Amino acid sequence: MTASESKELDGEFLDHALSVAIDAADAAAKLIERYYAAGFSVSLKDDQTPVTDADVAAERVIRQHLLAAFPAHAIFGEEEGQAGESDFLWLVDPIDGTKSFVRGYPMFSTQIALMYRNALVLGVSAAGEYGETMWARRDGGAFLRDANGLVRPARVAPLPKLTQRALSTGNLKSLTRGPGWQALGDIISGIGRIRGYGDFLHYHLLARGSIDAVIESDLNILDIAALAVIVREAGGIFTDLDGAELGLATRSSLAAAPDWHVELQQHFQGWRDE
Repeated sequence: MTASESKELDGEFLDHALSVAIDAADAAAKLIERYYAAGFSVSLKDDQTPVTDADVAAERVIRQHLLAAFPAHAIFGEEEGQAGESDFLWLVDPIDGTKSFVRGYPMFSTQIALMYRNALVLGVSAAGEYGETMWARRDGGAFLRDANGLVRPARVAPLPKLTQRALSTGNLKSLTRGPGWQALGDIISGIGRIRGYGDFLHYHLLARGSIDAVIESDLNILDIAALAVIVREAGGIFTDLDGAELGLATRSSLAAAPDWHVELQQHFQGWRDE
């Protein structure tokens, strides 16, 4: 980190920015809960994925909170795109898991992350219906707030022996089309448990020590930006399936306890059928 970066991203600034993001996520989560209980309208985007009036309203609330505190910052949101140009870019997914929201089960959360010069520096994941919120900022640790408002540190679990490890997968369509599918099969055959918790949930479980790895081959950066900061600050490693750093063009994820991440990434070398 350069001297200018150190000054702009000192602990005081990051703590303030994180506090603003938590407040924004909480406000959005309360709004989303009201829609979830009372009903909402659904339409399809050009890519045939659903969007609801709750998504749109929640993103507007988040933008209002962020811009009130940081009017010079840029924001890139799932529903309204990018506004502004700045070294600071807020990444906002008002409802990560809209399909779950529409189907009426509580596997969705509000995701807010901050990038500084293309590096992720803080993240908040507020899952109101599920009953927990997680957050982290660079060099500040990761934390979980439960449904009773109790806050505790979050930490990736010590890695158990192979036959006791738990792996969760999400969207895998691209993985099925190439050699990565066999690689995944080889991994699954040797471990203790395979699950598909999906969306925010398996990253929360990883960060708080309940599972050991997460693999997804089809996503976008808004799905995982906040979660990546949380997992990393909880002691895990979070890259894409190629082992590359995350960025705006990221389309896959490999998140795991450190020792296993190295091994898993080796399995997925050349996972695409180019």
